Amino acid sequence: MEQWRFIMSDAMSPDMNMAIDEAILTAHSEGKVPPTVRFYTWNPATLSIGYFQKAEKEIDTEEVTRQGIGFVRRPTGGRAVLHDKELTYSVIVSEKHPQMPSSVTEAYKVISLGLLYGFQALGLQAEMVSLASEEEKEKYSSPGSSACFDSPSWYELVVEGKKVAGSAQTRQKGVILQHGSILLDMDVELLFSLLKFPSDRVKQRMMDSFRQKAVTINDVSPTPVSLQEAVAAFRKGFASGLGIELIEQGLTDEEWELAEQLARERYSTHEWNFRR
Repeated sequence: MEQWRFIMSDAMSPDMNMAIDEAILTAHSEGKVPPTVRFYTWNPATLSIGYFQKAEKEIDTEEVTRQGIGFVRRPTGGRAVLHDKELTYSVIVSEKHPQMPSSVTEAYKVISLGLLYGFQALGLQAEMVSLASEEEKEKYSSPGSSACFDSPSWYELVVEGKKVAGSAQTRQKGVILQHGSILLDMDVELLFSLLKFPSDRVKQRMMDSFRQKAVTINDVSPTPVSLQEAVAAFRKGFASGLGIELIEQGLTDEEWELAEQLARERYSTHEWNFRR
């Protein structure tokens, strides 16, 4: 059975979390580290936005600052995500890995099997729904809202008919980086207070729609799930889903050095975070 590296990071700043994901991608592209599954949390709670989002237009940055929320632009697409009561994962693997289909959508499906098995390990009736039809896309998307990862137009993980995880993917230097948010709980009011809407009426409508289409683990779990229990379940899930053994290791010195540089020169800068 192939061995991949597993990293359980301490809670980190928004700039370091994004910088570490990119540093691993670079190191893997150079053949210096194996494929990697990383779990992490955020300090402080952070609003991340997708690579293509317009920060000034979509985000109430004054409210973000007032509430003491961190802020960062991801290198991946999608919409705004509040990283608070959740576990974030990243998977970094070569596009040429024998288990990775060349199709973006099929590679997304393969990696997301780890999520599916993780939810099932927690005893949840999770399923992966194909979004092949426009009707299915509409069912799980949040049109007009800046909130939550875009519904990928490929597959959606759902529990009790509601979206239960958001993921996004980028490919750089011949390497796939997929990361996403596994929600344990969520403060919907807080999330929507950080976004801009044309009116309070529109904001309320979007919030109601979001609640109807998204769910957290502790909304549907018969017993409360802790962060530690989620880590154990999803580590097992990714190992099963990818057919691998996950060996716990840390970052290399070179990865730390590159991550600190990327955090300083890119992910903490106004130029990067407000570029659009």
